Amino acid sequence: MKKLILATIMVAALFAVTGCKKSDKKNGSDAVSAIKARGVFVLGLDDSFPPLGFRSDDNEIVGYDIDLAKEVAKRMGVDFRAQPIDWDAKEMELETGKIDCIWNGFTITEDRKNALSFTEAYLNNDQVLVVRADSGINSLADAKNKIIGIQSGSSAQEAVDDNASFASSISKLIMFKDNITALNDLDIGGVDGVVMDSVVANYSIVQTKKPFKVIDESLANEGYGIGFRKNEPELRDAVWAILKEMQKDGTVTAISQKWFGRDISTIK
Repeated sequence: MKKLILATIMVAALFAVTGCKKSDKKNGSDAVSAIKARGVFVLGLDDSFPPLGFRSDDNEIVGYDIDLAKEVAKRMGVDFRAQPIDWDAKEMELETGKIDCIWNGFTITEDRKNALSFTEAYLNNDQVLVVRADSGINSLADAKNKIIGIQSGSSAQEAVDDNASFASSISKLIMFKDNITALNDLDIGGVDGVVMDSVVANYSIVQTKKPFKVIDESLANEGYGIGFRKNEPELRDAVWAILKEMQKDGTVTAISQKWFGRDISTIK
């Protein structure tokens, strides 16, 4: 009797394992078809990350990444929806199926590549220190004993952690929900500097005209990619193929010039 029960359990376990594998493969292979059947491509983003994805004065979500994604959706033959998410829980939002991808200045890291299916980098970026122009801080070394802010869940945290001398020299590291909030705190003197993406920092300084400056030294160089579920490489490849077409026909260049004044795309 014990042997019969054990055999039954083993068969059930084998069926469960092979069933999961079959389901995973099916889900990944059918991701593009599922989006086309649903009729909408859903992008997850932090909607306060200018100029890649942010709220306009009319409360519309706009930006460089948004324009790219809208055109990708159009060429896929579906509608587009930008879905704001909690950036600290972005991977969970993706895994639960609430969004189809994470596309909003999403830095490619080894840890993220192990958990997600990433495209190649479509933009380059640096993690930099932003300070008030009258702060007297002119280098990373000048930030000694200063209070520094970063966005929670961002690659700025990794950049600080990987720069041991900088991390050990500052007096305190404060987490913020987003970069705009961090910069507002910098403006009123709540923090002495903010470590953030150079793409966002330079755009924000020009647009807001606040008395900030970016320290020339970079804490880290990185690339932005689009993250998909690990078992959906077909969707990743389909989106990347469309982006390459857009680069070739000049669409990416036009969008880049609109937001940056020049073509800074790394898509080839």
